[in-house]
Amino acid sequence: MKYIKFLFLSVILIIMVVFLLKVRKNEHRNIIYSEIHPFYGNICVLVSTTGVVEPQNRVEIKPPIAGRIEEILVKEGDEVKKGDVLCLMSSTERAALLDAAHLKGEKELKYWQEVYKPTPLIASIDGQVIVRAVEPGQTVTVNDAVLVLSDRLIVKAQVDETDIGKVKLGQKAVITLDAYPDIKVEARVDHISYESRIINNVTIYEVDILPDRIPEVFRSGMTANVDIVIQEKKNVLLLPQEAFVKEGNQKFVLVKSSRGVVREKVITGLYDDRNVEILKGVSKEEIVLIPSRKYKLPARREVFSPFMPRFKKK
Repeated sequence: MKYIKFLFLSVILIIMVVFLLKVRKNEHRNIIYSEIHPFYGNICVLVSTTGVVEPQNRVEIKPPIAGRIEEILVKEGDEVKKGDVLCLMSSTERAALLDAAHLKGEKELKYWQEVYKPTPLIASIDGQVIVRAVEPGQTVTVNDAVLVLSDRLIVKAQVDETDIGKVKLGQKAVITLDAYPDIKVEARVDHISYESRIINNVTIYEVDILPDRIPEVFRSGMTANVDIVIQEKKNVLLLPQEAFVKEGNQKFVLVKSSRGVVREKVITGLYDDRNVEILKGVSKEEIVLIPSRKYKLPARREVFSPFMPRFKKK
């Protein structure tokens, strides 16, 4: 009895294996292949990341004394030079003296304005006014930033620790803003941080990306996408990634020839998210087969069970 049971299970197992092999063979046979010639083009290896537009050097202009702002000579967006007078202010004593003189008349006020000169706030760098924090008439302390200057805007990119070893000073980059995806700005790597930061349990390094030009829409705090060019080759032989079959460390492609379909071993170089560089194995004239994700439907056949009666069609 045990022998019969074992024999029955063995037969069932053999039938299942044969059925699966047949299905797999038919599925492979029904795959649609598209034909393509290797083509010449450019390939670029990128490290893609995100960042924020920030001033590279942010300088806060603070008053040396407490007092009152009398006049601001610049507005946000103005370009200034080192040594330019940006603002005039009165000390607390001068403000009180001018207020008292104003009550005595215009002549008295002008006298004290000439005798007791205001204190100027001077630009310490060449740059642009990015913040105007106060207006004339407001009182300030030595801790209040009246104006903020920036010498230039950069993108502070966050590069993962697994990619930071590929990034080098001077490498090309392309910046796009989330708010203006159609605007692409060429840039370069200007500084790589030596100290890491932990953001969302991920170790990152900050990289300064310096744009070649500053579009008018650039504003501090904007979110940016950055593609850093690690390696680039032009006019090389390429094939789509879908064309390759990988076995261990070797890669093959299916080539259509007069002998039929043959597998050719290829040696590859650079690759991006779409294409792979061909160094050796196939030429531009050869036809390479790429398996499609679509399948041919098998020919329709009549399926019946031996345990059910069959009826002839009239």
